[in-house]
Amino acid sequence: MTVLILTCEEDLTADMVVSRLHELGVPLVRLDPADLPGEVSLSAEYVKGDFEGYLKAGERVVSLSSLRSVWVRRPGTPAAHAPEQSAWLTAEAEHALYGMLTCTPARWMNHPVAAAQARCKPWQFRTAHHAGFAVPPTVITSFPSVARRFAVSYQDIVVKSVSGGHPTDPPMVLPTTRISPDVDFSGVAAAPTLFQRHISKQADIRLTCVGGQLFAARRKSDPEEVDSRFTEHGMWEPTEVPDRIRLAVEAYMRTAQLSYGAFDFAEDTDRTWWFLECNQGGQFGFVQLDTDQPITEAVASWLADAPSI
Repeated sequence: MTVLILTCEEDLTADMVVSRLHELGVPLVRLDPADLPGEVSLSAEYVKGDFEGYLKAGERVVSLSSLRSVWVRRPGTPAAHAPEQSAWLTAEAEHALYGMLTCTPARWMNHPVAAAQARCKPWQFRTAHHAGFAVPPTVITSFPSVARRFAVSYQDIVVKSVSGGHPTDPPMVLPTTRISPDVDFSGVAAAPTLFQRHISKQADIRLTCVGGQLFAARRKSDPEEVDSRFTEHGMWEPTEVPDRIRLAVEAYMRTAQLSYGAFDFAEDTDRTWWFLECNQGGQFGFVQLDTDQPITEAVASWLADAPSI
């Protein structure tokens, strides 16, 4: 039985898991959907009601019926490397590849349908609240008057990206930014904007959930810090997971139908963990390097388990 890893060529986190799977003697095929068609080829057919098919990546060929698991790490957009690119070709390649893979008995980390839903911030906040997490007051609006009223109510707020994505053309990052209630909110009418009450934090928490196993790490932060991606305040250290958080994570993952999730929290001075987001494809390598937590081993072991048929 083979593990299929869908990711881009330069993915150090995937490299760590690939190395561990090799140590375990688990067969694997790694490919980037961006190389379909081209370096990656596929074929599938229904013969007397039975589904048969295979994928070819370079010199490696794998039967779809032999897949034990599929890890969707950081795959490129299907057909992105094709000589003649088009929206039509991307749609055809995407439907063919993922449509074929969802017909297999393989386990997913994470299933594309569940992953697409889990990426949506409004869905995350609602699910997190019902799971039992503390969620900062939040509004997503394109009405300047609503944004102004929210700012007046909470005084200390931040603005951040709704999608959480980092546009790559041109390369840029949209940092979480602290703003005052007396700014001009007229620009909100140009696009839906996410505002949230600012949490004065004493630490960042990254909790990685792998098939039910929890790995939590804590890093001290400056209370005035807003976006920890742009600052460095020492090493990540392992930390205990409170029972309330453990139960909430279990509820969230169950509702989201995810097997992997990277949770970010802001810990305030009362030691409350405020939910910020759950990245269904979040990095874990940087945490493992600081803490020595066996996250790579957990991912590899989950992928290596045989599927339930």
